[in-house]
Order: sequence, then structure tokens, then C-alpha cells
Amino acid sequence: METIDGTPAAGTHLPRTRTLGRSGIEVSALGFGCWAIGGEWQGPDGSPLGWGKVDDEESVRAVRRALDLGVTFFDTADVYGTGHSERVLGRALGRRRADVVVATKWGNLFDEESKVLTGGDDSPVYVRRALTASLARLGTDYVDLYQLHLSDVDPERAAPLRDACEDLVREGLIRAYAWSTDDPARASVFAAGPHCAAVQHRCNVLQDAPEMLALCEETALASINRSPLAMGLLTGKYMPGSTLAAGDIRHAPPAWLPGFAAGGGADPRWLARVEAVRSILTSRGRTLAQGSLAWLWARSPRTVPIPGFRTVAQAEENARTLEFGPLAEEEVAEIGRVLGT
Repeated sequence: METIDGTPAAGTHLPRTRTLGRSGIEVSALGFGCWAIGGEWQGPDGSPLGWGKVDDEESVRAVRRALDLGVTFFDTADVYGTGHSERVLGRALGRRRADVVVATKWGNLFDEESKVLTGGDDSPVYVRRALTASLARLGTDYVDLYQLHLSDVDPERAAPLRDACEDLVREGLIRAYAWSTDDPARASVFAAGPHCAAVQHRCNVLQDAPEMLALCEETALASINRSPLAMGLLTGKYMPGSTLAAGDIRHAPPAWLPGFAAGGGADPRWLARVEAVRSILTSRGRTLAQGSLAWLWARSPRTVPIPGFRTVAQAEENARTLEFGPLAEEEVAEIGRVLGT
């Protein structure tokens, strides 16, 4: 794999690839999350659910640059941009589809034309209908990892969804499946299925997830890390008083999105925590974002962080993390002492 300046990446300890749980599917140790490239979309009340305006051509260039730099895992969802993220990703991959592992999600209902989230459907019959639509948008005949996107489905209702996924595996429409949830008890329901490969959950320097990481270890699942950069707080771009555009979900953050206040400002208390560990994360030439991603690799050999991106520059910075490898044990321990975790 080449570095950003075209020279070979040095070192044999670098986590170039990891395996998605019990599936045997090999992915780059760093994946890319495709929420942001879906563009603007809204909730039923008009609240923003995207990351603001996007340039689709730049998104396509960014995906292809990531591929050139060794990123082979891309995570999207049918609801991101109400279908737009899947369409852009499919176009960007084109003939290179076989070279990558594509993950998408189902469970949310939406209107593509108005770009509005309209509800959810946790019925087993909807799984196949949603997958059929995703395959068409992605321009492919199979999905590598299919994920339930409703985090709070009743565990008793989740078992039939797991069984429906097993049917899709047998038919060759998906290779493996997972649940996107922060609840270990719910994740364990899917983990009981033979072709469950992972759980997608929130984890980052500011929001550790020891119970979920323990579950992944116990059940041999991959830990796909959503919000690995704490929705941008760990990029170093936000200062006290900075604001975000009205079309950005962080401008009017929902209850599940801490770290930002109404009006788009970053919470000063969260920024103070970032500053407290900045010097550790940026040691040995890393950027703040690169150090934050490297922390996740050090937390567990099962982690696969999926930072978002909208530009070629962001794709290059994130992909370059593969050149550094995980933080050292003493660095992780020092961060824990500073943050009191």
C-alpha cells in the first residue's frame, strides 16, 4: 500500500486488515462510514439528520482515493440521504465492487423524493423488501454485511429478524449480518446466529464501550466502531463558539448526540476533554483524528473504526492512519488516567 506521498508504508506491525468476526471476511482495519456523503435529509419534524450539503463528484473522488490507499470496507445505510448515499457509493465503486466489502443497513422508512424519514419497520417481511431496494441503489447483486439499523427493537422481535437474515445468507443475497446497537443484551440476540459477523456500536476516546468490546471478544464478533471521531470533536476542527450549518444534524442535536448544543456549537466541557489528551493522541506525528482512530485499534484486536468523510483530503488523512498502527499500551493507559476512565 502506498503512503500519501507515494512511498511504501513502512513497518510490519501495521494493522492492514482485520476479519469480520466469524465470517472469514477480510477488511481493511479502517473502514469508511458513508453517512455524510448522503447529503441533507430530515426527520418528520424537519430537524436535520444529515451532515449538510455535499458535492457528489467530490464524494466519488474521495471513495476512489480511499480505495487506492488500501481502504476496502465501506459502511452505509439505506436511510442515509434517503437512498442517496447508497447511490453515490455504488457509482463510486463501479467495476471495483468485487475489491471491497460493502455494509448497509435496514429498518428505517423514508421518502426519497422529499428526503424525509417517515418511520421504521421491524417486521421480518420488510427485511427482503429493503434489501432488494438497497441492491438496486448500490448496483450490486449482493451485500457483504447487512445490519439492522433500529437500535431499540425488542429482543423477542429481533430473533425472527436474525432468522430472516439467515435465509438471505442461504440465498447468496448477503454474506453476513449484524445489528447496529449500543446495547450488549440486544447484540447478543443476533450473536446467536451462525452468520452474525459483527455488532456496530458507538466507541471513541471520549465514549468507551468496554461491555460491548467484551461481548465481541466472548462471541467472536467484529466491533465496528460508529462515531470513532465523536461526530467531529476528535478532529480538532471545533473551538468554543464555532457553529455548524443549519442543515447539519449537529446544529440541532437529538438527545442521543452529546457534545453539541442547540445552535450548532460544540460543548466546551467536551472540548476540554479533547484538549486534555491532545498531546498523547498527536504523538509520533499523528493528527488528532489519526491518534483517535489508532486508540480504537489499541482497545481491541476486533475493532474496525469507520470515520465519515466528504472530501478527498479527509479520505487521505483518515487512510494515512494505516501507516501508523495502534497506540502503544502506555499511551492508552495515560489517556485513561487523564480522562478518568
